Amino acid sequence: MTTPFPFTAVVGQDDLRLALLLNAVSPAVGGVLVRGEKGTAKSTAVRALSALLPEVAVVPGCRFSCDPAAPDPACPDGPHERGPGVERPARMVELPVGASEDRLVGALDIERALAEGVKAFEPGLLADAHRGILYVDEVNLLHDHLVDLLLDAAAMGSSYVEREGVSVRHAARFLLVGTMNPEEGELRPQLLDRFGLTVEVTASREPDQRVEVVRRRLAYDDDPDGFAARWAAEEAAVRQRIAAARELLPQVRLGDGALRQIAATCAAFEVDGMRADIVMARTATALAAWAGRTDVLAEDVRQAALLALPHRRRRNPFDAPGLDEDKLDETLERSAGQDGNGDGDDDPGPGGPGGGGRPEPEDGPQGGGDTAARPEDGEGGQPQPSGAPEQSPVRAAEPFRAKALSVPGIGEGAAGRRSRARTEHGRTTGARRPLGTLTKLHLAATVRAAAPHQRARGRSGPGLVIRRDDLRQAVREGREGNLVLFVVDASGSMAARQRMSAVKGAVLSLLLDAYQRRDKVGLVTFRGAGAEVALPPTSSVDAAAARLESLPTGGRTPLAAGLLKAHEVLRVERLRDPARRALLVVVTDGRATGGPEPVALAGRAARLFAAESVASVVVDCESGPVRLGLAGRLAGELGGTAVTLDELRADSIAGLVRDVRETSRRAA
Repeated sequence: MTTPFPFTAVVGQDDLRLALLLNAVSPAVGGVLVRGEKGTAKSTAVRALSALLPEVAVVPGCRFSCDPAAPDPACPDGPHERGPGVERPARMVELPVGASEDRLVGALDIERALAEGVKAFEPGLLADAHRGILYVDEVNLLHDHLVDLLLDAAAMGSSYVEREGVSVRHAARFLLVGTMNPEEGELRPQLLDRFGLTVEVTASREPDQRVEVVRRRLAYDDDPDGFAARWAAEEAAVRQRIAAARELLPQVRLGDGALRQIAATCAAFEVDGMRADIVMARTATALAAWAGRTDVLAEDVRQAALLALPHRRRRNPFDAPGLDEDKLDETLERSAGQDGNGDGDDDPGPGGPGGGGRPEPEDGPQGGGDTAARPEDGEGGQPQPSGAPEQSPVRAAEPFRAKALSVPGIGEGAAGRRSRARTEHGRTTGARRPLGTLTKLHLAATVRAAAPHQRARGRSGPGLVIRRDDLRQAVREGREGNLVLFVVDASGSMAARQRMSAVKGAVLSLLLDAYQRRDKVGLVTFRGAGAEVALPPTSSVDAAAARLESLPTGGRTPLAAGLLKAHEVLRVERLRDPARRALLVVVTDGRATGGPEPVALAGRAARLFAAESVASVVVDCESGPVRLGLAGRLAGELGGTAVTLDELRADSIAGLVRDVRETSRRAA
């Protein structure tokens, strides 16, 4: 077994180490989510933590790590009598991103069931992690069905398995630790809230600290055992401090004043629910115990807020995590001297403490030097001159809930929530002979295939005689995530301020929908002399939103260049990920200017997508009383459909939205 890198040898990352240690002192804090760029010792620190945890006593031979002092009466390996147990190190169980459902929760032991005719349960990773650490690297890439199972176990402290005639419940209380790189996509809010604490880690920009990181890493790689021996004294000291803090924890007093500060802080930052209050209370108590105190101080509450609130105050995926520390200090000071009457310190309206109000006008940012061009004059559908100068970016309108768009047919891409697909997980729709390695056994179909041949095979005893030809693969249908490629017209004809603000709001709404449906997204923009890939296909919807927000407008409308650039992006992405189907979303008013025969060239470019059966939607941004219908014509060339900005809303008039499959059929 490889010697782990010592926890105390990790350079810097004070918040990360503190959050992990607080969970070691008080597992009730609820785990840690570590967010940060690659190469910042996230995984190294988490793996090193397990060596510092005290040993646990378990019932000998119990596969579910029952505590001999209080054994689980419903343990599948039980019942157990109270008595002395055996000591073993606390486990750190890693959940791979590509793990199967059976591997996570456990399943029927198929081999024993078929060969011996008995129901035997094979425990999964949740059972292994009981009373230890469950570590999920790249937790934001975890499949949705595994996230749901993880949420249930984390909420209830137990795991229920109901499948293939097996009904099992076992305890599953663990310290949940996840690491993620936000560039690869965000977490669902439900899972985000299950992590007690969160920390942001970045690589140090201090040369001396970076030198020390490299020096220690090279020394460890050259001689892991020798390096660990040099840090053994520091490791032992931290281990003893964790044990002392655990003993002191029940004696720590959380006074009414500290509780009032916790409640006031959570209310001031408008976090949802009460879990944040509870986590802050537990964290502040653990901080006091870690410091060797029996009273919770204001500094403990402040530190608890910095660790427990940033990931809970996000109102949507595009909000940057973090807290306004000035507002935090003001809230703590204001609530410190209150007697609990709450006499209405400040007006809770939008102009309250911290500058949370949004009184800015709707027609663009202030001080942007907009006197050179008057985009408001183009609002009635009149295009700006072809060579209109570039204008500064405008803010996006408030996003809304967008209508669901899907790709026709049944795919076989990565698990998600957009289009129908044959998946490893989902509802079972049938059975077939396996085409290769058997991955999901359809038990009933296998038994039915083998049953007529038992007498001919000389069966004796309770078990079935199974041949390879009897095995049946379960056919399951679920949902897949797609590549949603946005092609956004940023030319002068789109530059009217209210118009471009509405367009950006619509694209932002579709990005939010893509985030919720676990899609990859890409962004191509075109204006002036050509088109560019503003964002290559990625799982980070945040990055796409940031690029959209800073998008300038102006110039001619090279529609053909934008479509050809999108075609090239899809061609390359098809080679990288052939199973992921694409949905093309073109946001334009349909005008094409610049170069020879711009309209004809745009039509030829659009027909490339139709020839390859790429699902497409044109968001028609034309406004005003006189409409040319150019976007609808473009949608016909693409073999897709056109929807207006109003029709894109989920709460628009019933019947306006059509599935891409239906509209493609109608266009054909």
